[in-house]
Amino acid sequence: MSRIGRKPIEIPEGVTIAIDGHTVTVKGPKGELTRTLHSNISLELEDNTLTLTRPDDSKENRSLHGTTRSLVSNMVEGVSTGFKKELDLVGVGYRAQKQGDKLVLSVGLSHPVEFTGSEGVSIEVPSNTKIIIEGFNKEKVGELAANIRAVRPPEPYKGKGIRYTDEFVRRKEGKTGK
Repeated sequence: MSRIGRKPIEIPEGVTIAIDGHTVTVKGPKGELTRTLHSNISLELEDNTLTLTRPDDSKENRSLHGTTRSLVSNMVEGVSTGFKKELDLVGVGYRAQKQGDKLVLSVGLSHPVEFTGSEGVSIEVPSNTKIIIEGFNKEKVGELAANIRAVRPPEPYKGKGIRYTDEFVRRKEGKTGK
């Protein structure tokens, strides 16, 4: 049995879950998320705990069990506490600034690169080399952070580029002269 799929999901105070067939709606203080789950996985809500069960041990059902549980758990965590990704800009002249609701990056390209936050995702720039992305949908927060990082990923020789705050960039030695 899936270890992740077997774990019950604890529902915190202020979060409500509505199950309509295979559609799950989670409402909380940060927002509301809705997702349609696979028909093989069944949901049971009892006393502020949600459990997911699968009908049998076929390969498809085993793979869906843990994944579905993680998706629902991320929905509950997102509407109650939210998610946050932090990015650092490393390099001479690399900077980020907020213009209205847009993020403008100057990272050594011939043009500035602009990003806008989608619904439920906010972008903050506390300093010109730090970007904070916050929201209640884990997928949208991670996707926006990955798209910003993809503009100039960190390179292994000088370490310049856009990286996650907790990311380790493995450095290479480079050429050695004779």
